Amino acid sequence: MNNLPFELFVAIRYLLARRKQAFISLISLISTLGVMVGVMALLIALALMTGLQGELRDRIVGSSAHIFVFKGGGAGITNFEEDIAKLKQVPRVIGAAPAIIGQGMMVGSNRNGFVTIKGIVPDRESEVTEIEKAMQSGSLGALTPVDGRPPGILIGRELASKLGTFLGDDVYLMTPEGGVVSPVGLFPTQRRFRVVGLFSLGLFEFDEAYAFVHLESAKRLTGRDKPDLIQLRVADMFEAREIADTISTRFGAEYMPQDWSDLNQSLFSALSLEKLAISVTIGLIVMVAALNIVASLVLLVMEKSRDIAILKTMGSSAASIRRIFMLQGLVIGLIGTTAGAIAGWIVIYVADRYRLVRVPLDVYQISHVPFRLELADFVIVVISAIVICFIATIYPSRQAAKLDPAQALRYQ
Repeated sequence: MNNLPFELFVAIRYLLARRKQAFISLISLISTLGVMVGVMALLIALALMTGLQGELRDRIVGSSAHIFVFKGGGAGITNFEEDIAKLKQVPRVIGAAPAIIGQGMMVGSNRNGFVTIKGIVPDRESEVTEIEKAMQSGSLGALTPVDGRPPGILIGRELASKLGTFLGDDVYLMTPEGGVVSPVGLFPTQRRFRVVGLFSLGLFEFDEAYAFVHLESAKRLTGRDKPDLIQLRVADMFEAREIADTISTRFGAEYMPQDWSDLNQSLFSALSLEKLAISVTIGLIVMVAALNIVASLVLLVMEKSRDIAILKTMGSSAASIRRIFMLQGLVIGLIGTTAGAIAGWIVIYVADRYRLVRVPLDVYQISHVPFRLELADFVIVVISAIVICFIATIYPSRQAAKLDPAQALRYQ
């Protein structure tokens, strides 16, 4: 310690416990622990919210396309091959596929339930979603119609469990669209399908309520003669909004694109607001620790008034005295911030590695929360904590610098 600068040497000596200053040292210890706990809690909260946002975003985007293009003008998508060829000319579009979306009721072996029916072209669907990678049994290509056999259908793992239906079983789909009109009313269309594949996209909403059929089967079920929309996949999902605007500008108002962020705007806005609220709330812990630093330094200035006076009479400047107490507060902040950052990183790693935070699957769409600590969040938290601790030293250090040696030594 003898090789340390004078101001830092004195600041560290003042931090160490002595008989008369044991109470002040205790407050300094509490301040350090407060900074450590605040930094650790803030890093964990940010990692949790970032992980939740990222996991939901990845699963939602992996389960569906990046951009959905609807076509107005009355005619709709009469020739999807021609529209796909046109849309693929847009820079950064790497995949395109038609789709029909409808609602219906599926009757399984033991139970029935409402499902969203998606009609697809198997060869093209893998270009825009991760359904082929999500297959647990069967295959996407099995949806291709075969003469003499019931048309195939893919259902999610959760839906299969709910209906008691598995690979190779027959199910019945009923849809209100394309029904038969009779004297007593509209009879819904009912068709038999064979389960040719089970998938798990990792998103409860899809795995529990989605069924994939061939585009031609979907046309017969829904009574439609053309696709509802064209799905697009782009090279970078964060550029989807920009590419959607390019489509509108390039092809006119007839093409009406919607990107994934528009469709899920309310969800991600709510998560961002929650992340901000949690950050502000937990950040108050650091503010409380900063107030403890102020209190400990003010008490130390009062206790060390005689020492300050002696230092001044020996030639120490007001700036030097000010630096002593600023460095003392900074040492508290640096130790607390460093300890908090290390402890936070350890907790984040363990919680993510062993999936310690479990959440309701039907509420959050995922079974556990992954922890992802972004470098930007880490840097902001660490720098902010140090800056707050530094600001807390300004008032006590100025008071120490303004101390009059004659007044301090008069009654000593």
